[in-house]
Amino acid sequence: METSKRKLDHIKICLEEEVETGYTGLEDVMLIHKALPEVNFDEIDTRKRFFHKELNFPFFIASMTGGHPNTKEINKNLAIAVEEEGIGMGVGSQRAAIEDKSLEESFTVVREFAPKAFIYANIGIPQLLERGVEVVDRAIEMIDADAVAIHLNFLQECIQPEGSLKAKGGIEVIEEVCNSVSVPVIVKETGGGISREVALKLKEIGVDAIDVGGKGGTTFSGVETFRVKDETLRDLGRDFWEWGIPTAFSIVDCHGILPIIATGGIRSGLDVAKCLAIGAEVASSALPFLKAAVNGSEEVRKKIKYFERGLKTTMFLTGCKKVSELKRVRIFVNGSFRRWLEFRNFNIEKFMFKR
Repeated sequence: METSKRKLDHIKICLEEEVETGYTGLEDVMLIHKALPEVNFDEIDTRKRFFHKELNFPFFIASMTGGHPNTKEINKNLAIAVEEEGIGMGVGSQRAAIEDKSLEESFTVVREFAPKAFIYANIGIPQLLERGVEVVDRAIEMIDADAVAIHLNFLQECIQPEGSLKAKGGIEVIEEVCNSVSVPVIVKETGGGISREVALKLKEIGVDAIDVGGKGGTTFSGVETFRVKDETLRDLGRDFWEWGIPTAFSIVDCHGILPIIATGGIRSGLDVAKCLAIGAEVASSALPFLKAAVNGSEEVRKKIKYFERGLKTTMFLTGCKKVSELKRVRIFVNGSFRRWLEFRNFNIEKFMFKR
């Protein structure tokens, strides 16, 4: 029950405390306004196909919760809204239900109320290293998943008093998953971002997509800071609060290697549009939807519609009729993001005008 209780602790902390970092890199990206868009708002098509399913707009509610009886209603509300609005979602780490079968219902409720939506399973790399690839099959089967995410959360593990700090063999076990499962494999970070070097290795071993999980949204170093009693770990959590590769940096680093899901501080449809413009295929967000989900599925739907309207408005103001056209929108980049592009030897002028 230790894992299950920890899941509830995380939810409580995220709802009650300030657990976000600051800079995502998207602050330094400006999409150039087109005063004469030459497209009608009602003609704009936000649909996007991701793997084998079509989304009404390229957006997921990111992996959040499950694994405690009290989280069942949250996942139910998320699933109802996702199904009705035609997007996708991930479940939280399924470790607790793999350890205790009685907790499966907190996850199976998602597929029950979202029978047609794109739903991805979720298991952590520490559990793979400990238990082997059979846990992935169980996670997929549990929710009839369309894909599975292997999450990387070693920063969080460093701050957890019960954290697993064994990372050796991670690449090998992910490759084994890629060679054994029948659904696409997504590797996702949880706030630290994924670099180009790691993305290239993931492509080499057969991973199908990357969720960059960049710095800028919820910091699980921060979340653990509110939970741990050990003073040293609490101080470490504060020291590493801002650790990681900002979301925008990670998107451009991984672009052209594998399909990208942009997660990490995505808080509006404008943020979604910026992510798509610089290289992502889909964007996702968690924290704003957790806060909505505790108040019911209708609140989640309202939040989804806010993100969708923001994306569509951005497309209108940049003259884009389809989401794919955002990658051809002229942009202006500045600040630390520009310096990152220089560090990575991008041709910045070309990047701003043609990506």
